[in-house]
Amino acid sequence: MNVRRRLIPATATAGAVALGLVVLSACSGSPASTAKAEGKLDVMASFYPMQFLAEEIGGDHVSVTNLTKPGVEPHDLELSPRQTASLSEADAIIYLKGLQPAVDDAIAQSGVKNVADAASLTSLEDHGTEVDGHDHSTGDNHSHSEGEAGADPHIWLDPVKYAEVAKGVNKTLAAADPAHKAEFQKNTDELVKELGGLDTEFETGLKNRTSDTFITTHAAFGYLAERYGLTEEAISGIDPESEPSLSRVKDLHALAKEHDVSTVFFETLASPDTAKTLAGDLDLKTDVLDPLEGITKKSKGDDYFEVMRSNLAALQKALGAK
Repeated sequence: MNVRRRLIPATATAGAVALGLVVLSACSGSPASTAKAEGKLDVMASFYPMQFLAEEIGGDHVSVTNLTKPGVEPHDLELSPRQTASLSEADAIIYLKGLQPAVDDAIAQSGVKNVADAASLTSLEDHGTEVDGHDHSTGDNHSHSEGEAGADPHIWLDPVKYAEVAKGVNKTLAAADPAHKAEFQKNTDELVKELGGLDTEFETGLKNRTSDTFITTHAAFGYLAERYGLTEEAISGIDPESEPSLSRVKDLHALAKEHDVSTVFFETLASPDTAKTLAGDLDLKTDVLDPLEGITKKSKGDDYFEVMRSNLAALQKALGAK
């Protein structure tokens, strides 16, 4: 952005000066301007799993900005005016509709042509229950929670579904940058192959187990549970900050005894207090099962694959898998 130097009259208001400084700052340091200066595709990702796909597939040809800062719970994200403005300047956007309402609204108004919505690239399912209760003793191999019902957005925790999303992201990046289409395809093929290997690791690693049921803080692992024949019992629903009712806590006490549950899992981005209280009441162990909504210093791994393998190890231990 070219700025012509001029003297500001003494009568200029402080507000006008401040506005000028804000505009100058926004133009000179935007992700789009930085990416273009480096000759790269400017990609905006809504949160970590989308960032990971963009970086793995785009490689050296993309500059990826994550709208959700490390340590921030994605469900609660509110965008700053600068973040909202930067979306309209992006070459491509990768997000998951329905997870972050503020992001959904901003993208709808951005006018960006090349947008990949992960929710449209694979099938979503309802892993919640009705408000008036649910029979949690059926062992029907999916996720049970309390409260809200609706499409579960946590598709990235199923390697098979995540691979389907990767293929769609590849098409979006190729449309935004046709010159590097072949390289994007090569990177996608390698990523899909590695996700297939991860799927095999989970399938074989969880075969010989003594229990199928595990308890988590919030209902993030429904797709993973369904993929590998497990049953997730969530203390709260899809929202990690929601509080369980007394009847739900009572149900969990009974379920833990009935299904030989050994461990109550908590996560890195949400408070562990409820999980630890429940575990203390039942004299159970606690451990981390990471929903991979962001990578922080507390994460048991530096990227998607490392954390997923850490999750596998935690599940094997909790479920008595050999």
